[in-house]
Amino acid sequence: MKVRFLLDENLSPRIKLAVFRLNPEIDILRVGDANTPSFGTLDPEILIYLQQSQRILLTDNRQSMPEHIESHWNNGGFIWGLFWLSPRATVREIAEDLILIWETTEAKEWKNQLIWIPL
Repeated sequence: MKVRFLLDENLSPRIKLAVFRLNPEIDILRVGDANTPSFGTLDPEILIYLQQSQRILLTDNRQSMPEHIESHWNNGGFIWGLFWLSPRATVREIAEDLILIWETTEAKEWKNQLIWIPL
């Protein structure tokens, strides 16, 4: 199965646009889009959505998310991956890495993985 992405609500919508410019076939949504959690959804609910929708989360939330991931795992949950975005990463770097990941890997390879973007 191909990788599918969800952008956290606090990330720039320009990331999604940049990805679509490079490859419009990529399945990338942002919190607040149709059929995604609404703005303001709590992290534990986002993690449940990610598990059910088979999406990797892209976020820069390193304050509360680690605690919620640990709790999610301790309660028997899993994630399809989480990509922390470096504060110094450009939109172009992020988009290019997502394209590379989408073109060269499968979703199952990222299960319960926490990585930094750019790679």
